[in-house]
Amino acid sequence: MRAEPETGGGAAAPFPAPSPWGVTLAIGGLYVAQSVIGGLTWSGLPAVLRAQGLPLEHVGLLSLLVAPWALKVLWAPAVERFRLPAGRPARSGAVVLIGGGAAVAGLAAVGLIGPTPLLATLAALMAVAFATATVDIAVDGYAVQTLRERELGWGNAAQVGGAYLGHALGAGAFLAAVGWFGWGPAVGLAAGAVALLAVPFLMRARRGEPVGAPGPRPSLRAALARPEIRRGLVLAAIHVAAQKTAMGLLGPFFIDQGWSLAQVGLLNGAGSLALGIVGAGLGGGLVRRLGMRRVLIGAAGVQACVLALIGLHAATGALPTAALIALALTGGSLVMAVGFVALYAQFMRWSDPRQAGVDFTLFQSADAAVSMLTGLAAGALAGALGYAVFFSIAAGLALAAVPALLWATRAAR
Repeated sequence: MRAEPETGGGAAAPFPAPSPWGVTLAIGGLYVAQSVIGGLTWSGLPAVLRAQGLPLEHVGLLSLLVAPWALKVLWAPAVERFRLPAGRPARSGAVVLIGGGAAVAGLAAVGLIGPTPLLATLAALMAVAFATATVDIAVDGYAVQTLRERELGWGNAAQVGGAYLGHALGAGAFLAAVGWFGWGPAVGLAAGAVALLAVPFLMRARRGEPVGAPGPRPSLRAALARPEIRRGLVLAAIHVAAQKTAMGLLGPFFIDQGWSLAQVGLLNGAGSLALGIVGAGLGGGLVRRLGMRRVLIGAAGVQACVLALIGLHAATGALPTAALIALALTGGSLVMAVGFVALYAQFMRWSDPRQAGVDFTLFQSADAAVSMLTGLAAGALAGALGYAVFFSIAAGLALAAVPALLWATRAAR
């Protein structure tokens, strides 16, 4: 159970309660920026590489870029100790400024290198991922610490809605820009967008942050000692395996169906954005009406059906193009948004405001670790067995998640 702070979870001295709208705008800009980078990396770049003829096994290597997100829990306590000095204002703005500057510089290097040679591009994007993952620790901690429990829905909406808007820019608009202008200018536009999106948060941080409270230093040991944290790690692994296993290969699948980069970009962009935002709103309403447990289980069941139909089309070509597009958008945007609204709302409730950056990072690291492992396996399976078998396996995994989610959520609200 998350404690209800008087003036933000870590406040030990008077701190004017900020407007939920202002905080949502500030953190939302950073969540969008992070997802621009993620969309470019995990959805946009795979389609570019496949269009250049790289095998699926090589495309699957991009899943290694999830490693900083899986491992950031190792340095999250150090970031939180720096961010929350006892008796002094928090330093979230400093973390964002340093990490965001490093991410923009790394993207500039990616634009100069080009999509190939792949190893050089991977190295530059790995540096970007480390910087962005570090910024995310501070942003999540700031959100949980600053917003009261009844306002956490705003922060959760900023996370999920920002993720889909950022993905639309990073995977959709970016791919369209590569098709129209070329690699370098497209990456330059992405870097500029990331820099601009950080401005609202930096301006808010300059006006003051909560004062760090005296008490135990943030640590992984304190987090893992709490049963709700351990339960959340299992829940994250099950849900992510059900929802994300096949998503990274939808772009290459459409490329192999004869689509152009611009067409895939428009699908990932406009379609993903529209249904992702609808899904975020729908997820919030469903969680309030039905509860987190039913929403997660329902999302896994629907995803299983979607992936089974895509696998059927890969094997037989039986579905019309419009139906295939609808399935891809339903599974990749609408259903995922609904499910992750429920999941992250629960994670925010389970996070302790006194070390929110550590607790929430633990959950996200479980998400990232499973995403990386399933992404690597996805590339190998699709390359060896073909899309039809791969999507069928992914559908079976989503279906198997239903009883596992029933078990993992038995004590959650």
